[in-house]
Amino acid sequence: MKEQDAQIFCETLCLGSRQMGISLTQKQIDQMVCHATELENWNKKTNLTAITGPAAMARKHFLDAIAVQPFVHQERTVLDLGAGGGFPGLPLRLLNEHMDMVLVDASRKKVNFLKHVIRLLGKRGVEAVHGRVEKLHQDPDFAGRFDAVLARGIASLSSLASLAAPLLHPKGTIYALKGPMAAQEITALLESRFIIQCDYYILPLEEARRCLVRLTPKQNSS
Repeated sequence: MKEQDAQIFCETLCLGSRQMGISLTQKQIDQMVCHATELENWNKKTNLTAITGPAAMARKHFLDAIAVQPFVHQERTVLDLGAGGGFPGLPLRLLNEHMDMVLVDASRKKVNFLKHVIRLLGKRGVEAVHGRVEKLHQDPDFAGRFDAVLARGIASLSSLASLAAPLLHPKGTIYALKGPMAAQEITALLESRFIIQCDYYILPLEEARRCLVRLTPKQNSS
């Protein structure tokens, strides 16, 4: 990322985070610049994201990821399902040193990118895993392990619940980052299986309405 682009990225990131009441340290800002720079560089050779440009990347990837910080910062073991270029999991991990974060994606090129960024950042407590989530259901290192499963725009709520629930700790929660019409995806079957909470918020600078849907399995559901 060129110096001018990096400055635009930082200004956008800092302005948006302040509007959300999230205080970023200089180290966290530098780490996100590193992530964004590598995403931009790799994207020239292999298609990792359709979002380009420093301001758009800051708004639509990084601010969109950390906007859910007030809702998820207490969890320790977290899996980002369909992490793609690392969102929302990696920026959230940069804000939460206590988290053990696993970034999962079915695309090998995206996982190779994530492993590269993790090495550059020198981060412990975060790993990238290549694989389809259905196969992870049978893996003892994944099944029933996580306090939280995050997902941004990868499936309907019903599909996501089926994919994510087998990975949850008994008292874990699925966090689905959705648009403002998310409540329309809530079915009677979901309501019978999960305690459901919808948290609405405004994504800064975009002035776009978002919804974080929390699905916590009812203890008597299968």
